[in-house]
Order: sequence, then C-alpha cells, then structure tokens
Amino acid sequence: MEQERPYVMSFAGLDPSGGAGLLADIKTFEQHRVTGYGVCTALTVQTPEQFVSVEWLSVTHILAQAKPLLGNDLLRYCKIGIMADIQSLLELVRQVKLMSPGIRIILDPVLKASAGFTFHGHIQQQAWKELLPELYLLTPNYDEALALTGLTDGEAAARKLSEWCAVLLKGGHHKNKPGYDTLYTGDVIHSFEPVLKKVYPKHGSGCVLSAAITAGLANGQSLHDACANGKTYTEKLLASHSSLTGYHYI
Repeated sequence: MEQERPYVMSFAGLDPSGGAGLLADIKTFEQHRVTGYGVCTALTVQTPEQFVSVEWLSVTHILAQAKPLLGNDLLRYCKIGIMADIQSLLELVRQVKLMSPGIRIILDPVLKASAGFTFHGHIQQQAWKELLPELYLLTPNYDEALALTGLTDGEAAARKLSEWCAVLLKGGHHKNKPGYDTLYTGDVIHSFEPVLKKVYPKHGSGCVLSAAITAGLANGQSLHDACANGKTYTEKLLASHSSLTGYHYI
C-alpha cells in the first residue's frame, strides 16, 4: 500500500479555463503526488486569452473554507495566489499561521493577469514590508519585483526583498536574460538557466511554478531543489503545446 502523501494547500482564484489559479495548482499537486487542498479567493471570468472580471471573496469567507482543513498535522506548506489587496493578504497570512503554527507560506505575488488585467494599482510598500517576514518564499517576476520595491533594477529589487524572505526571481519577463530564474536566500544566490529551447507563452505558468515548488518542498526537497525541479516541470508545460493552455505531465 502506498504511504500517505504529504498535504499542501492553495489559496487562489478560480479560473474557469483551468489554465491558472486554483485548478492549475491542483493539477500540479496531483502530478507531484501530493494531496492538494484548494481554497478559493476570487471568482474570475476569463479565458486563456482574455481576463473579463473578478469578484473577490472576503477574508472571512476564505478562512471559513480553510479552517476545517488547517488542523491537518501533515499540512506543512501552502501557496497563495491572487488576493483582493495587501491588507486582506496580510490578514490571511497571519490567521493561517495562527491556525496552523509552523506552516510555511509560498506567495506568488500576482499583480497582473497574463491577459493584461491589473489586480493591484498603487503598491503599498510599507504593508508589503510587514508581510514579507511572514513568508517562506516569494516568487515575483521581474516587473513584480520592481513594483514591490520601487527600484529600477530587477536583481537589486530581488536582493532587497530577500532581506525579509527567500525570493525566486522569475525570468520570463527579464529583458536581458529571458528564462533565467534566480533564487536569493540571504547572501546566497543560485541561478537556474533554461534547458528547453522551444517553449511557448502560457496562461498561468507562474501559478504552476509556485505550486510545483510547494509540492516539492512538501515532498522533502530542499528549497534549491524544489525551485530547480519546479522550473523543469514548468518548462515542460511551456513546451507541451503552442497554445496558451499547457499540458500537465511529469
């Protein structure tokens, strides 16, 4: 009989197309042989090509979904995607850590959808400084790192953010080194170069990467290995099909 799988949780928006958010996370968890809990933070109207609208759930409604599940002693990692605003995000993180002491949180700071819809306008950097020490890993892309710090250089922004938590700077939007992801943990920097040459843009690739890393950590991998393996998995998704919707497989 197979040993019981680790448990992970995703707080994310419901994307009816299945390419991003909660459904993409659960697909990724299953491929990585972890049991995934899914808590909805927003109801979206979208296709892989177009983001139409979003209806945000309150923190109260989000926590009501999560509370019965957070008592599972095998739940040690969770990831968070889109939230209505930084205040709601900060409240959610603090409440989750109260309900599940010791849980490690991976945050994919989704500021804009792949289709161009902007979730957060003005970035409240002081509130983000309060949030960052509560996190285990932050996974911004180049533009998000700039927005969160107000700096004009992505690497400098990632180094600044890593003063509070580990940071994986995604390279998909990097103009000089596209496809190179870089992990910042204190004074240590690891760069992960792209392996597959022919990949295609994908709706929800950032969601998949952060979910794959979360699953890898739950499976006992080091942070470095979870990021490396998560990148490999995401590259396979990017190479799987020329459309905006990728195929999940190990």
